[in-house]
Amino acid sequence: MSGADSHVVHGAGFEWPAVALREYKNDGSPHRDITRRTLLGEAPGEQALDALVRYFEIKAGGYSTLERHQHPHAVVILRGRGQVILGERVESVAAFDCVYVAPQCFHQFLATAGEELGFLCVVSRERDRPLLPTPAELARLRAVPAVARLLRV
Repeated sequence: MSGADSHVVHGAGFEWPAVALREYKNDGSPHRDITRRTLLGEAPGEQALDALVRYFEIKAGGYSTLERHQHPHAVVILRGRGQVILGERVESVAAFDCVYVAPQCFHQFLATAGEELGFLCVVSRERDRPLLPTPAELARLRAVPAVARLLRV
């Protein structure tokens, strides 16, 4: 019960100076103006945590990749407003909203309100790689007018 590995990651506004700001992705998948920080789960002593707590920030007009996974996501919006595509529907989101992204659900977060959209995303440490939509899946999503208006691929 020593607590030797316990620690605090200090924040300053929506920044955590001791945590590296990372590129969102570098795999060529479509996304724009988004960054991430892994706040908990990767540092020494945090291996007992079975999850990663990450902070993503999307600049106004930016968006995450449209993708799906086998693993679920727990998302808490901390700042701004925007929209999220969840399968064949669109939901508006704002600070303090919580989003559950179910396994295999195509999802995309968009900062559509003229301001930054920042959110915590909690996922399992052991997780599968994202899958982009096939042409047939993309056609099905584009057949939904509300989704088609927002979709960035």
